[in-house]
Amino acid sequence: MDINQLIAHNGACFYGIVFLWTFLEGETVVIFAGFAAAQGLVDPLLLLGAAWLGSFAGDQFYFWIARHFGVRLLERFPRWRHGVDGALRWLERYDAGFILSFRFIYGVRNFSSFALGLRAVKWERFLRLNFAAAGLWAVSFVSIGYFLGHAFRAMLGDLARSFSLVMLGMFVAIGLGMWLLHRLQRRRQLLRVPPGATVVLPPP
Repeated sequence: MDINQLIAHNGACFYGIVFLWTFLEGETVVIFAGFAAAQGLVDPLLLLGAAWLGSFAGDQFYFWIARHFGVRLLERFPRWRHGVDGALRWLERYDAGFILSFRFIYGVRNFSSFALGLRAVKWERFLRLNFAAAGLWAVSFVSIGYFLGHAFRAMLGDLARSFSLVMLGMFVAIGLGMWLLHRLQRRRQLLRVPPGATVVLPPP
């Protein structure tokens, strides 16, 4: 059984992985899955839906966690305050524009939905803007992977399909590598809390 058949027989699991990855993390898996979609291995519309819903649900969850438990979590993990304060400065400056774009801002996105839950942003407003922003993000990165995949196929022709197993291995290896680098960089950022960092107050 080749990789095409594996994905055909286990497609729901693949889209479930995309959903979970985008719920927890970022765009790496989406780009490589878009690349696979260009090779005919993945349905691009189902991929788009999984990435959209995963990203939306993840940030909606972090917003809810902050709204109900944010102050206690910050007291327990004071190192988070630096990242939360950075996200709130962006919010004060750009408001709705920040909610629509924070997924594209590296180094800020990890704390953004949590920070928004700590402020008096109405949940209905965040729900609408978050849904639109998740769609914009999913379309952008699925498209990037999809067009890169088509460019790859145009250069190699039919030979591209014979590289499906190699491509999957690269996808797994690079995805894991990017995830580990991201986690290490995030850990370093959390450890660099400047003296006198401002305390985030709960919403009124």
